[in-house]
Amino acid sequence: MTATKHASPVAIITGSSRGIGRAAAELLAARGHTVIVSSRNQESCEAVAAGIREKGGEATAIACHIGHEDQLAALVEKTVAQYGRLDSLVLNAASNPVYGSSDQVDIKAFDVIMHNNVFSAMRLAHLARPHLKLSGDPAVVLVSSIAGAFGNRFIGVYGMSKAAENQLVRNLALELGGDGIRVNAVAPGLVKTDFAQALLDDERMVRYFETTTPLRRLAEPDDIARVIAFLSGPDSGWLSGQIITADGGLSVTGGF
Repeated sequence: MTATKHASPVAIITGSSRGIGRAAAELLAARGHTVIVSSRNQESCEAVAAGIREKGGEATAIACHIGHEDQLAALVEKTVAQYGRLDSLVLNAASNPVYGSSDQVDIKAFDVIMHNNVFSAMRLAHLARPHLKLSGDPAVVLVSSIAGAFGNRFIGVYGMSKAAENQLVRNLALELGGDGIRVNAVAPGLVKTDFAQALLDDERMVRYFETTTPLRRLAEPDDIARVIAFLSGPDSGWLSGQIITADGGLSVTGGF
């Protein structure tokens, strides 16, 4: 039986036990959303959700491995069963098991990257669609990367997946727009997260970003969370199919 419709807007955020996803969950909760904290590990999700509740926000932890389609379906079903609504979907979880040139990427790693970063996002958006379209202000936000816009010697296949994800944004904007669902993405530059640790461990890479980026610093997770909050809310009500680059101005220098 479906729950009575919850009073506040409900947002599912994948990959939200740490990094950008966690920052987005905490910010959206602070702004009045009920957030579903989701990642592979239930215990990690519970810790983030508990922290949000301690600060007066509303949060529930629902573990989900984005590589498993049954778990994607369960994530949506459990959310709607508990709250009776779904208003926004933030597709942040991603995989990148290889740091190095593309000749180091075997078929197994390639399939993991493309499946988790592209197919799972597409599938979860479609699973959420019947519930999102009942919202007064439905939004889907993908977390892409500037790696999807430039060639890259170190995370090239990840960049390929993000380029595909950018096209997914445009396709979904067309497919879901008839239901009033806005679909956009934020494409960050280098952000100080565990996910980017391989890049952060490369001193030359960090120095390059710090000296080349016009704002002369790396991004913090909160920098990207604020863009996600904008794309999730009514202030972006006339935006759809857009990739918002949030890289401190790096892309205007001609790439990296």
